[in-house]
Amino acid sequence: MLDTSPLTAAVERFADRLRAAPQSRLQQGAAEVALDLARELSLRAQRLEAASSGAGDAAGAAPARTMPDAGIFVVGDQLAVAGLDLAEALHAAVAGPAGAPGPDAAKAPSEELDEAVRLVDQAEARALR
Repeated sequence: MLDTSPLTAAVERFADRLRAAPQSRLQQGAAEVALDLARELSLRAQRLEAASSGAGDAAGAAPARTMPDAGIFVVGDQLAVAGLDLAEALHAAVAGPAGAPGPDAAKAPSEELDEAVRLVDQAEARALR
């Protein structure tokens, strides 16, 4: 089982800081950085979900859905949702179809996890410096 707690902890920490940030900080770019990150995490989750469901084929691939801009005051919640979606997609990628361990399950999802944690940490540093 892949431990996604580093990702969920980083996402929740950043989301909590965004929720507590003053409007001026959000307007100065923090919300924009966080929305970009939420969109990236969401797209990564969608790619993993499509690959694990077999819908990643060109013929049956649905277009990626982009997280909407719902305003600066909800970006923390959007980030939290996107991060949890990615954590769940990583769990599914490790389990493979029907709960069976997938081939090379420990390698690709763990690399994706590490990269996602780095993205969150970097975005938090940019947004709230």
